[in-house]
Amino acid sequence: MPQSGIVKYHVKLSYEVDGLVERADIIGAIFGQTEGLLGPEMNLNELQRVSKVGRIEVNAQSTANTTSGDALIPMSTDIDTCALIAAGIESIDKVGPFDCKFRLDTIDDVRAAKKEDIVRRAKEIKQKWATKTVSEGESMLNDVHQGDAGKLATYGPSKLTCSSGVFDSNWVILVEGRADVINLLRAGYDNSLAIEGAKIDESIKELCSEKDTVVAFLDGDRAGGFILKELKSVVSLDYELRADNDVEVEELTPQRIDEILSPVANEIKSGKPTPSLKSEDDKPILDVASKIFPNLNETLEAVALDSDQNEIFKVPISEVVSKLSTQSGIKYLLLDGIITQRLVEGARNAGIECVIGHRIAKLSNSDGMTLKTFSDLGLA
Repeated sequence: MPQSGIVKYHVKLSYEVDGLVERADIIGAIFGQTEGLLGPEMNLNELQRVSKVGRIEVNAQSTANTTSGDALIPMSTDIDTCALIAAGIESIDKVGPFDCKFRLDTIDDVRAAKKEDIVRRAKEIKQKWATKTVSEGESMLNDVHQGDAGKLATYGPSKLTCSSGVFDSNWVILVEGRADVINLLRAGYDNSLAIEGAKIDESIKELCSEKDTVVAFLDGDRAGGFILKELKSVVSLDYELRADNDVEVEELTPQRIDEILSPVANEIKSGKPTPSLKSEDDKPILDVASKIFPNLNETLEAVALDSDQNEIFKVPISEVVSKLSTQSGIKYLLLDGIITQRLVEGARNAGIECVIGHRIAKLSNSDGMTLKTFSDLGLA
């Protein structure tokens, strides 16, 4: 697989040829007889060029007058593309002058196959570190955080981990665990409190009722989404913030933490009203995004929709800016990537009202457009 590709699926096929052929003949048939069959963007050569398909592996066994074997195709596309490619290869009926038949055996989700190993390894790691009272790294962090940035403390009967500033601050940042509190201290925020579990402790409800502003700052993974939903059911949140997609708060750099939290901190200090994602204006945007996100996420593609939510085009994100210059009638643009200044300018010239992506880069001008992240909408 090219270095920039991430294998998601293994497409496995078997074949039988009524004649003696070599592995190179099989590979040539796969590339040659599918070329142009599904459109230029679905050619295997093109998919390999953009790191969507890896190196095709073929095994061959020959008898007196037949050849049989199997082929493995690593792919980083969505499952729909995998299915189309597999169907295209199954339509191959000739290898050189000989009749042949290809059959799809399975499409394996590589990520799912890793889950068992990940869980096993996680148990080993937990067992190893649970036997140590205090790790060397934790001791070092405690030493570091005895300075002016704040100190670790505990809150309530359940002794939830917090930073010492949480008692006096007029706003509180709710995070998932102790490591998150430590990382926020490193970034200069000493008013955070760890939830420490999906079940929301009663003391958290009491603290939040006493604060002017309550901020949730949770991991950018699926578990963070579940915790946010549970938190919102028992606590009134003024801001809902998430780490970058598939990243935990404890993994963020101090600079990135400040990039996420400083706009909130500045608004609180200036006394500006806090935003609510439950506003009427966000409902149509959430409706559009929730329909598109499941099939768009992790595809590195962009989708353009008109005002009736009909799809105008779907292209790789590397091609979206050039595509916008030739299109009109687009209201929504959703992409599996970062909203950049160049993209915003292209979208504005195309008359687009709303752009939704995973992250928003630092922009010099985005006036007149609505920009949202999937995390803002509670989808990622």
